[in-house]
Amino acid sequence: MRKILLLALVGLGAQLVDGSLGMAYGVTSTTLLLAVGVHAAAASATVHLAEIGTTLASGAAHWRFGNVDAKVVARIGIPGAVGAFAGATFLSNLSTDAAAPIMSLILLTLGSYLLVRFTTFGLPRGNVGKPLRKRFLGPLGLLAGFVDATGGGGWGPIGTPAILASGRLEPRKVIGSIDTSEFLVAVAASLGFLVGIGAENINFGWVVALLIGGVVAAPVAAWLVRKVPPRVLGSAVGGMIVLTNSRTLLRGDWFDAPTTVRYGCYTVICAVWAAAVAHSIRQHLTEQQRNPIGTGSDSMPRPS
Repeated sequence: MRKILLLALVGLGAQLVDGSLGMAYGVTSTTLLLAVGVHAAAASATVHLAEIGTTLASGAAHWRFGNVDAKVVARIGIPGAVGAFAGATFLSNLSTDAAAPIMSLILLTLGSYLLVRFTTFGLPRGNVGKPLRKRFLGPLGLLAGFVDATGGGGWGPIGTPAILASGRLEPRKVIGSIDTSEFLVAVAASLGFLVGIGAENINFGWVVALLIGGVVAAPVAAWLVRKVPPRVLGSAVGGMIVLTNSRTLLRGDWFDAPTTVRYGCYTVICAVWAAAVAHSIRQHLTEQQRNPIGTGSDSMPRPS
């Protein structure tokens, strides 16, 4: 019962982050499942099955708040579903020993990207209103969907910054559209895992726990997208993912680092993480001072 409650809290916290930042539900949840010893494919399958419900609830909430561009959802979501099914099939065919470190390495890379991206840069909005082309969204969706299934997360960390960097869509609509299109990715990945590893290898109690936490958090996160400072949240989540997956890799067969080396690495990571969060907070406060009404480069515009 304690583990079920913990997973529900993980689902709630991960969805709060994902719904307000446009990423990190899968990365956060899968990281924690791997940390307690769940097989890589089963961990990703558990998260994606839960995401069928959480993304549906999140998409409905974002739609209600006017945070969704339907054309972007279709143009990136359908190729994303194709990539996710392929990624799930690929991961299902890897052995346990091979899959766990590969997934941790993917998650470590995504976490590092989150940490650097949101600590260092603001949110570009120079080309808002220009159309996003299929030749950009199609390949992006295919890649993000494949990485999402193989890494247990990655749809948001790849899709959200790429579309934000184009500056062609308001940040709140980027986040809402990515969260909504992830429903298609979650369905396709789940089907791929059910075919690849079978339902008997998935703990559906854990799926329900993650689902309940995520559904509860979804409408709150859709509202928070107007309020939360993405820079601070991105730095905090990225650091947590880097630390957790570094621990998995350093303790695994690939490295099997001595205790002193492991704790030295943890200390350095925690110091960098703390410095990154502190920097992001300072930058956010500076932006607020420059623009008290909250329309600076690190702020989310309010929906009309």
